[in-house]
Amino acid sequence: MAIPSSFKDELVARSDIVDVVSDYVTLTPKGGSYWGLCPFHGEKTPSFHVLPDRQLYYCFGCGKGGGVVSFVMEMENLPFLDALRLLAKRAGMEFPEGDLDESSRRKRNRLLNLNKEAARFFHSQLHSPVGQPGLDYLQRRGLSKGIMTRFGLGFAPDSWDSLIRAMAQKGYEKRDLLDAGLAVSNQKGSIYDRFRNRVMFPIIDLRGDVIGFGGRVLGEGTPKYLNSPDTPVFNKSRNLFALNLAKNTKLGRIVLTEGYMDTISLYQAGFDCAVASLGTSLTVDHAKLLSRFTKEVVICYDADSAGVQAANRAIPMLEKTGLKVKVLRVTGAKDPDEFLRSFGRDAFARLLDQSENYVEYNLRQLQSGYDLADPLQKAEFARAGAELLASLDSPVEREVYAGQLSEMTGVGKAALLQEIQRVQDQRLRAAKKKQTRRNLTPVAQIQPKARQLRYENPRSARAEEGILRLLMLDGSLVKQTQGLEPGQFSAPVLGKIYQVLLEHLKQGRPLQLGTLEGELEGEEIALLADILGQPTALENGAKAMADYRAILETERMKQQTTTDEAVLLAARETYRKKKSI
Repeated sequence: MAIPSSFKDELVARSDIVDVVSDYVTLTPKGGSYWGLCPFHGEKTPSFHVLPDRQLYYCFGCGKGGGVVSFVMEMENLPFLDALRLLAKRAGMEFPEGDLDESSRRKRNRLLNLNKEAARFFHSQLHSPVGQPGLDYLQRRGLSKGIMTRFGLGFAPDSWDSLIRAMAQKGYEKRDLLDAGLAVSNQKGSIYDRFRNRVMFPIIDLRGDVIGFGGRVLGEGTPKYLNSPDTPVFNKSRNLFALNLAKNTKLGRIVLTEGYMDTISLYQAGFDCAVASLGTSLTVDHAKLLSRFTKEVVICYDADSAGVQAANRAIPMLEKTGLKVKVLRVTGAKDPDEFLRSFGRDAFARLLDQSENYVEYNLRQLQSGYDLADPLQKAEFARAGAELLASLDSPVEREVYAGQLSEMTGVGKAALLQEIQRVQDQRLRAAKKKQTRRNLTPVAQIQPKARQLRYENPRSARAEEGILRLLMLDGSLVKQTQGLEPGQFSAPVLGKIYQVLLEHLKQGRPLQLGTLEGELEGEEIALLADILGQPTALENGAKAMADYRAILETERMKQQTTTDEAVLLAARETYRKKKSI
């Protein structure tokens, strides 16, 4: 990668990590650092912190950490160079496009341009004689010409190579279509269109680029819906259909549907807040993505058992990101699209306003599994409901929903609150036992969370971490490391980081996580963020460095002695065997 180091260093210097992180996470100052709910995993108590003096972020919960560039990469799901572009735009700096790795940049842009041309081709086919079956299908579903145009809907002809031939005229090769997931090859090496005889739904990302497609088959073919595979520009687990539109809604919430048609029908009815996952169940990344654009999500899945199961899986993911979660129960129709066509917009608006919050929904779902006419099952339901309510953080919420559970079961509210408290006490005792076991774990067994690795020599590795931390905080201490080579580190990953630090110091470049990103792997950056986040008193930096080096030498000598003893024992055993023959 030929991007000038001077540009990257200046960009990192201009991109204060607290300012950048604050664009995504609500931070609260506390004791010289900033704390907030981690955007990378669900939590209710802040374990994510930002250190402004060291320009790093780190989460004690999930172990993710790094500098300003890696934060943007994670939050925006961007490769390294695109994250630099975004930061450069934010900082008002001109990005040195001419100095980049041209092949990497050209490939990404070529795939995006190919997807755009493919979307145009599919859309043109929809309004041609060959696309009449697709147009008839969409019109039967009640879509207007305007909404078809707004979503760029199209049609893939029932042909093996219509797209391949059309894109060839635009200068694209078969290899390009394979890379974009628009074509597939069989065992004989023949290449043909992936999408055939399907209504096409372009998938557009938050920057307005066409990154993939979904196709609904006409007739009896399988699968019913076919989506683009993951490509260098598309990841179905990190993108949502129509979020590029829903992110601008003024309705104060986002409606999560199961399919493209449900989402599009809602838009046509005036609900510009609908999104759908892309042929996969909702993922943690989807939940995090939604939490960036709204505070409330209404789950509006199909009314069948599969829809209920999908909602039950989605609720905890969404709730853990801090979102207010509600569930809309579609009645009188199998899905939102059918409900809108049968009962109209106003009826759906009333249904939307009557959405249950996730606690009410879970209680009703739980209730459906018990026969409340049977006293034993009623008691079982009451206990199961109390266990559910024991998970609520707010005493007020527990009080309110205990009242609802009392009405559902006929069991007194006081008795339910007592059962809730019993469950909470039981969980607290279990948590304390677990913490006690953790506290008694020998130091030698404690491993760095950021990189699920196991140090062969924990004592030496801790000293090596200390050397890295001191160098990052005070580069002048490099004088104390003369004669210490990366190969002398017991942990290869720490030796690699040490080598990179030495090169930066040799070049006179600043030592910040942001300037190291791109030269170290993501897990190595996270490990270094963890190391750098540990408290260190620099007043005695020189003595600390000498102590760390002494530990390395001691451990090296121990290792050498152990090796020598092993060699000696092996030699004695060989001699003994020879003598006995």
